[in-house]
Amino acid sequence: MKWIAAVLFAAMLVLLPSVAGDFYVNLASQILIAAIFALSLNLLVGFGGMTSLGHASFLGVAAYISALLTSRYGFAHGPAAIVSIAGTTAMAAVFGVIALRASGLGFLMITLALSQVLWGLAYRMSNVTNGDNGIAGLTRPMPFGLSLDSAASFYWFALAVASVSFLMMTTFVSSAFGSSLKGVRDQPRRMAALGFNPWMIRWITFIYAGFWGGVSGLLYVYYNKYIHPTSLSTTSSAEALLGVIAGGSGTLSGPAVGAALVLLLKNYASAYVERWNMLLGLVFLFIVLVMPTGIVPGLSKLLNLRRGSR
Repeated sequence: MKWIAAVLFAAMLVLLPSVAGDFYVNLASQILIAAIFALSLNLLVGFGGMTSLGHASFLGVAAYISALLTSRYGFAHGPAAIVSIAGTTAMAAVFGVIALRASGLGFLMITLALSQVLWGLAYRMSNVTNGDNGIAGLTRPMPFGLSLDSAASFYWFALAVASVSFLMMTTFVSSAFGSSLKGVRDQPRRMAALGFNPWMIRWITFIYAGFWGGVSGLLYVYYNKYIHPTSLSTTSSAEALLGVIAGGSGTLSGPAVGAALVLLLKNYASAYVERWNMLLGLVFLFIVLVMPTGIVPGLSKLLNLRRGSR
């Protein structure tokens, strides 16, 4: 049954540009970007037990580095992408050393503080980031000489990157290292007694999550052709965290489902409801009350119960 559902879902993704208009294709591209971002955060929250409210730092910094290098310093997109991902990963390594000095609420507050520092710098350093005006007039790359300016071409590009990222993160959590990460999440003292280094395992995971957060930031700035300090805000981090929790943290498909739900609510609810944030809160309150483990685990449980009753 799972294989049939997976095949049908893959067919839907492949056929989407040929059956849907540009609006829905662009919306699907945004969902793919949000899914990569949520999946990278899920490495920390779901598999590592490290709740972060500063994950937008990696998306925003990668986007800003790429935008500045291409628009102001004349870099080609390829070298700019390499530098931005490398810089974001290095920043994740430094931030990990700082944030992992604490755990639980302390870890959350440190990641929030670091993100707020970057957000404030993006606003204040107007000579570099253009402040509240943001950086506009950006262009999309042309991999192998192919233009990404059309909705369909960018969708295929985002789908390819999302597929690779999903495969890589699935391999990561399914590996022996992923098993040790789950062990550190559940029983850190026992893992330390067995000879593992819980701090190092968490730090490597933090860096890996920052890497994929940077990848989502590149796609984000390529899609929008614009970057603004709000990409570094707590709101961006909180929306991704809501997506992870609502979809089902610690699962491979849950964060993608949750990210899609958040994005759809933002796009549709905001068009009809002035205080759409309140509606978003009510929806997630309903999910937490009805399906405390998230949408994907909750639906799986319901299906299993239905099969058992039959």
